[in-house]
Amino acid sequence: MAKKITIKEIARESGYSIGTVSRTLNQMPGVSEEARETIMQIVRKYNFELNTNAKFLKQRNRSGIMILVRGNNNMLFADLLEKMQMLITEKGYDPLIYYISEDQDEVEETLKFCRIRSPMGIMFLGSTREHFRKNFQKITIPCVLVTNSAMGLPFNNLSSVTTNDSAAAQFAVEYLFSLGHEHIGIIGGSLSDSQAAKSRYQGAQYAFYNRQIPFNFEKQYVENYFTIEGGYQAMKELLAKIPEITAVFAMSDVSALGAIRAIADSGKRVPEDIAVVGFDGLKITQFTIPRLTTIRQNTDELARRSVEVLCKTIEELCPPVYEEISFSFAKGESTAPVEGYLVKEIITEETMLDMDETVKTTVNTHSSKTDQCPEKNSEKAEMKTEECFA
Repeated sequence: MAKKITIKEIARESGYSIGTVSRTLNQMPGVSEEARETIMQIVRKYNFELNTNAKFLKQRNRSGIMILVRGNNNMLFADLLEKMQMLITEKGYDPLIYYISEDQDEVEETLKFCRIRSPMGIMFLGSTREHFRKNFQKITIPCVLVTNSAMGLPFNNLSSVTTNDSAAAQFAVEYLFSLGHEHIGIIGGSLSDSQAAKSRYQGAQYAFYNRQIPFNFEKQYVENYFTIEGGYQAMKELLAKIPEITAVFAMSDVSALGAIRAIADSGKRVPEDIAVVGFDGLKITQFTIPRLTTIRQNTDELARRSVEVLCKTIEELCPPVYEEISFSFAKGESTAPVEGYLVKEIITEETMLDMDETVKTTVNTHSSKTDQCPEKNSEKAEMKTEECFA
């Protein structure tokens, strides 16, 4: 009589993860021919038969990839979410979407959701690193931070795909300096709660440091939520604090649009009196008056690589990956030189490559590609994929 064997034992003997074995048995895509043949040899060896009743009960949960979205008014996240859902479906998984407020702890909320559903992987749109340091060890399935970096966090199941926020923000402020602006205000997020805001602020500070121009945080930086209303109120505050202001860097496009409205309501003009640079590259900014000058994040590539990294990690148990997607600069109509200033240099993306490398975020090159997977072994196949938390 043939020995009875479980999916977990097939995973151990084959050296592949439980997720890969499950996808093979259920004839799902995303499994290499080598892996499929190795697993099926073991299946034939033990005359293994899939429990179709158990499969029916678990299929809805075990084919899901959860996307946790922090905040429901983020236009960049909405664009990314639409792309990610389509890509996840194409990979043969079911996207499970959950929204939380910007004030909630995304790791704690994820643990709650995982008690209801048992996804195979999780993608975080919006995150705070402190929340991960505190509680992420309870989550054992593959996860990816999207738009925030996981580099430096000590978890072997947490990857990230992001823009180099620091270098991009530095570029934005350097561009304003190249037009003769020195009285520059910054509209950003909470430096204690937002990793993106913290990185962008750091990059802006590098630009001031390089030019040896002092920056008064209390006077020149205003925190707000990344919303049009928040940008409007922040710009009004900057106008009151800095009557001589000639330029503003807004850490999101929607904040920049609110700032432009506040500038107009104050009786000033954009860009003749005050230049404005945004961040994100939302499509709407190319249809506003004036068209917004902005740092453009590559949402197509961010979505594509995030989904590829997570799916490959689910299927092959790769080590964590920390990827940076290049940004671009979209020169619109919201920036101009200070009146009477003779422009001596034009900052371009190529200029950034010549800047001091010490002011840029470094890339963890030894694990920046998903094809650098370790050899298959039974120990790694033991990673828990049946549940989200220990």
